[in-house]
Amino acid sequence: MKAVIIGSGSWGTGIAQVLADNNHDVHIWGIMEDEVNDINSNHMNSKFFPNIKLNANIQATLDLSVIKGSDVVILSVPTIAIEGVCVQLNQHLDKKTIVVNTSKGFHPVTNERMSEVIRTFVDADKLSSVVSLIGPSHAEEVVQRLLTCICAVSLNLEDAQYVQTHFSNEYLRVYTGNDEVGSETGVAIKNAVAVASGILSGLGYGDNARAALITRGLSEMIRYGQAMGGNFETFMGLTGIGDLIVTCTSEHSRNFQAGYEIGVANNAQVFWENNTKTVEGVRSSKVIYEIAKEKNISMPIVEEIYQVLYEGKEPRQSASDLMSRSLKQEA
Repeated sequence: MKAVIIGSGSWGTGIAQVLADNNHDVHIWGIMEDEVNDINSNHMNSKFFPNIKLNANIQATLDLSVIKGSDVVILSVPTIAIEGVCVQLNQHLDKKTIVVNTSKGFHPVTNERMSEVIRTFVDADKLSSVVSLIGPSHAEEVVQRLLTCICAVSLNLEDAQYVQTHFSNEYLRVYTGNDEVGSETGVAIKNAVAVASGILSGLGYGDNARAALITRGLSEMIRYGQAMGGNFETFMGLTGIGDLIVTCTSEHSRNFQAGYEIGVANNAQVFWENNTKTVEGVRSSKVIYEIAKEKNISMPIVEEIYQVLYEGKEPRQSASDLMSRSLKQEA
């Protein structure tokens, strides 16, 4: 199998490691010459993994024409870049290809899910299907070959099974799923809740608070996801509670890190002034909040995240307000 990973960042590198270990023909396309040279010359991506040697069979390039003849193209770029990348892909793809999406979030203007964006900007005669490869996974662990389980979600079962077969190995186990709406919604909402988890830690709260946040955050994920057309069972799986747990509890998570910074400062201004990384939960929380308001979906945690990020509310006051809501039976 010839596979091309679009994006030389941490997750793209982790996927390349998996596929090279599986003896596939693996290429990484990047736009940063120093990263491409580091991969080719040193078998490292030092910017993200300073102490990790990569499989020596991974090749990197600045030339996007490398995707010609690919069986699978994996998009490992931020959600804000997906549209532009797909426009470029469309100029080079020369046959029907499986496009694997790894981004978790929404289009920055239309608020569409990533699979919808890909189908919009890649011509049907060049696209076999979209498979979203998502679930509880940090690149920092995958690149070290630590045990991980994720899900290949697609409306095309045959292509999902193809990805499952060719990506799975002794340290990465891939399940298949077909609930595109539920899975893509779940992994986007968990990013927003993970920002809240980081905020709680930054404020000095402990495990009890985090457990409550994850549990009630899951309730909001289910309410929202089902309203969008997702299946309840999906949110009990890897792309629901699984991804929620890992992102809310791991310091590897950019969403957690951003929230922690906000919590320590007890305001979001420091984040807006200093952040240089892609933090998908910040954008996702705005989209989810606005759609939930429009559809009258109760999401008190997401509402508080939105107010902290976009309305200047102090995080400590948000935590207090959540605890002071009218008492009710757990549902």
